[in-house]
Amino acid sequence: MNLKEMLNVADRIVFEKTGQHLDDLQAAVLRGTLQRETYKEIATDFDCSESRIREIGSELWQILSQELGEDVSKSNVRSAIERLQNSNVVNFAQDVVVSGSFNICGEARHPPNLPNSHPPNQETANPKQTKTLHQDLSEMPELGDFFDRTPELHTLTTWILQQRCRLITLTGISGIGKTTLAVQLVQQIKHEFEYAVWYTLDELPTLEKFQSNLIQLFSHSEKEDSSPTNQKRLPLIKYLQNHRCLIVLDDVHNLFCSGKLAGKYKPESEDYRSLFKQIEKLSHQSCFLLIGWEQPREVTQVKSQNTSIRTLQLKGLGIAAAREILREYGLEESDNSEALIHRYQGNPLWLKSVANLIQDLGGGVTELLPNDTILLPEDLKDVLQQQFDRLSELEKQVISLLAKESQPIDRAKLLENDIIPASDLLNALQSLSRRSLIEQQANFYTISPVLRQYAIASAV
Repeated sequence: MNLKEMLNVADRIVFEKTGQHLDDLQAAVLRGTLQRETYKEIATDFDCSESRIREIGSELWQILSQELGEDVSKSNVRSAIERLQNSNVVNFAQDVVVSGSFNICGEARHPPNLPNSHPPNQETANPKQTKTLHQDLSEMPELGDFFDRTPELHTLTTWILQQRCRLITLTGISGIGKTTLAVQLVQQIKHEFEYAVWYTLDELPTLEKFQSNLIQLFSHSEKEDSSPTNQKRLPLIKYLQNHRCLIVLDDVHNLFCSGKLAGKYKPESEDYRSLFKQIEKLSHQSCFLLIGWEQPREVTQVKSQNTSIRTLQLKGLGIAAAREILREYGLEESDNSEALIHRYQGNPLWLKSVANLIQDLGGGVTELLPNDTILLPEDLKDVLQQQFDRLSELEKQVISLLAKESQPIDRAKLLENDIIPASDLLNALQSLSRRSLIEQQANFYTISPVLRQYAIASAV
């Protein structure tokens, strides 16, 4: 489908739902999205505020979600419209509108016996769920491949829905599947909340701008749901107290400095420290989920299960789930497949990278990775470099020490080195652990074979 056809399809869907065609601003948001523009670029093109564009987008995706019977967001609207066209639902809608036999009302409609149509979302149809749902999940990625994370999903769901935790951090090394897990989680529990919001902090907004965007979403929705007299904007914490909200912040490590120990705020993002403390300390009914390579230091200091803060450091996939990845590359039956999974720590991205290289070379696991050989494809090196570039010089020195050891090394032996003072070394070990770059068992430390190979090759 070309751009014009997609706009026409969306216009018919919106007209069926609202009785009105796309206005100029809605059309601009949809056109820009289909052309893969960011909200910021669309706002510039239309001479409008980014928050207003984000608000219009959220309303539009919600309408399309209700009409198509699936979750529509900025990232998947093109594929959703194409699926609709392929399933002939548009032709059905045209027929019933022309004949006048289909009652248009304020509720989402799905023809009950239409072949190939998408069924209504069962979660949305559940009368026990939250009465009003407002979403801005336009920045949430599509789920893509999801491999078994049942224990982790259960843990996060329990923390959020049963224990009512207010601030949760989901951390882990790059490629381990943090964002994918969070997307699956949000899809499963979002209807338990009045508001569900996803922000990716690749372009770091000031705290003032971030809070303003959230407050605008809340206040605009309240105007729609209540009397015109209740239109006064409140502080963010008041909305979190008055409503059950799920707010996801992805790539939260962008709040923190490179070249420093983990979790040190950039000067321009220091205000976020106060926000997170407020989220933790003040009574409210909402939850913030922070995803990233690092987490705020004030979160890592909390160990008690009696607080409203939790941290989940994500590890690699189990053997069965990791074999699903290798199956895509025809490697799951290899004699060495289990060893390969252990060598790359069940990291989905690492396994895909090395499996793709093996497939391209036309060899086998045993042939290309004999004994304990580690292959580092160029795309994997690029990923690792991004994370190693964030390390302080002190952490790089500790990594170099650990990379020289093929076996776990005792902390006492590490402290005997002549290069790093004891206090600095202990701080570096703590920071590297928080970054998921080293492994600790009792008093022994080591790094994974992949990281050891990269550290030696790049002389970290």
